[in-house]
Amino acid sequence: MKTHKLWVWSLAIAGIGFLDAVYLIILKYTNNKGMCLQGIGDCWSVNISRYSMIGGIPVAGLGAVGFLAIIALLLLEKRGGFWQDQGLMINFGFSLIGVLFSAYLTYLEIAVIHAICPFCVLSAICMLILFGLNLARLAPSKTDDK
Repeated sequence: MKTHKLWVWSLAIAGIGFLDAVYLIILKYTNNKGMCLQGIGDCWSVNISRYSMIGGIPVAGLGAVGFLAIIALLLLEKRGGFWQDQGLMINFGFSLIGVLFSAYLTYLEIAVIHAICPFCVLSAICMLILFGLNLARLAPSKTDDK
């Protein structure tokens, strides 16, 4: 039962992260400064910085792909077989990479760009929560000891 609740929470948090990333992609391509929250951080400075793209791809696009991959892996876990056996470990790896990349991007925001994007912070928090949920799902339950 605990595992199912953690799975549901993982799916919900990954969904929020994906929607957040899509919002940031729309912001990037429309250059609509009005989409930034006024008075909360400086989303615009982060969005127009040279660090908002990697190889011509918006960083938010990479985030959307990452969250979508996590969602797909979560759904594949329910199919059984290989995905049930290995999906959680693959998902753990994805979330670990996501947390490390989010930490790097947060460093850039604070130390280099000198601006914080609240939507980027939301994405980082979602990835950190997913990492924690994956750790909790990997931990043996008390019923595993019997």
